[in-house]
Amino acid sequence: MSEPLIHLDKVSKTYPGTEVPAVADLNVDILPGEILVLVGPSGCGKSTTLRLINRMIEPTSGRIIFEGEDVTDVDPDQLRRRIGYVIQQIGLFPHRTIKENIATVPQMLGWDAARIDTRVDELLDMVGMDPATYRGRYPKELSGGQAQRVGVARALGADPEVLLMDEPFGAIDPITRDRLQNEFLRLQAELKKTIVFVTHDVDEAIKMGDRIAILRDQSVIAQHDTPEAILANPANDFVEDFLGSGATLKGLSLMRVRDIQTDDAIRVRDTGSRDAVRAELARSNRQWALLLDESGAPVRWLNEKALDATDQPLNQSGLPVRVTVEPEDTLHDVLESMLHSSVGCACVVDGRGAYQGVVYLENLIDTVRATQQSEQARQDARR
Repeated sequence: MSEPLIHLDKVSKTYPGTEVPAVADLNVDILPGEILVLVGPSGCGKSTTLRLINRMIEPTSGRIIFEGEDVTDVDPDQLRRRIGYVIQQIGLFPHRTIKENIATVPQMLGWDAARIDTRVDELLDMVGMDPATYRGRYPKELSGGQAQRVGVARALGADPEVLLMDEPFGAIDPITRDRLQNEFLRLQAELKKTIVFVTHDVDEAIKMGDRIAILRDQSVIAQHDTPEAILANPANDFVEDFLGSGATLKGLSLMRVRDIQTDDAIRVRDTGSRDAVRAELARSNRQWALLLDESGAPVRWLNEKALDATDQPLNQSGLPVRVTVEPEDTLHDVLESMLHSSVGCACVVDGRGAYQGVVYLENLIDTVRATQQSEQARQDARR
């Protein structure tokens, strides 16, 4: 294991007028390039811990070591310029354009105008927003998901080594939230920032975290490990209760479509023989074949009834392919897609929409169980 980039050494915080600390003797290492998720019930001290790291609030006792230096002895403003910060409410300046919002820290650091312009456009591209369209707009002209993207871009403005994220996707509708989570994980695979991510949602923690620290009251760590290890072997009753039921389903968020072996559907072109497809269905004991268009994109699911309907062309027969998944999607995304599918499987496509394979429910269950058994065996070997 590499040396920690940040180390919290017996850090405590007791607010004036109270006797019970919000954070009590917290010891935790944050490794370079990882996403460490702090997760726990409301009021357990997650957000307080985040604010302590960049000294938005001062610790009552203990040390915060950043790259070998005790940051409690340095200028907090200088520290904050080295650490990006994203919050649930986003906190964009309403009277400033998107460009001006993203440029906040670079301007403080004295960057010249050309360098700032280049960085703003680069970041808007990175978060999937056309610079020509959005740089001159104001926050009120954005949707919630767009504003959250700008919040991430602003936090990355001066290319900080560390990113603190306090429930960044918590105020967004579930569909947009899921999409932003996937996009952020894709970005992180390229950027490899060191990230401390706070959430109260254990499913989000499992999906986003390289490691997870499950916190009790006062930020006391109940368990600190990889998502796989925590799901396979909860450390105590508190962790087990916090995880809730359905560990297998939660495990679906740990893997992506690209990580598993997909199956192959019986594929049909519009010029194909109906009899040949019918015979292939009979041989394979499958109910459905998949019609691809000229570009290789899946368009229709065909069963025997559709093949028998000779009064209409194949591209109007059967059921339309309404739901597809991509290699970056999690297996949990795949399961949700299956719930909206009439054929009991998910069709995998690449970024251009071309067919890549199919995933069946049995594939998901077998994959997660194999992963959990492997993790349990690893845990047993460590004892």
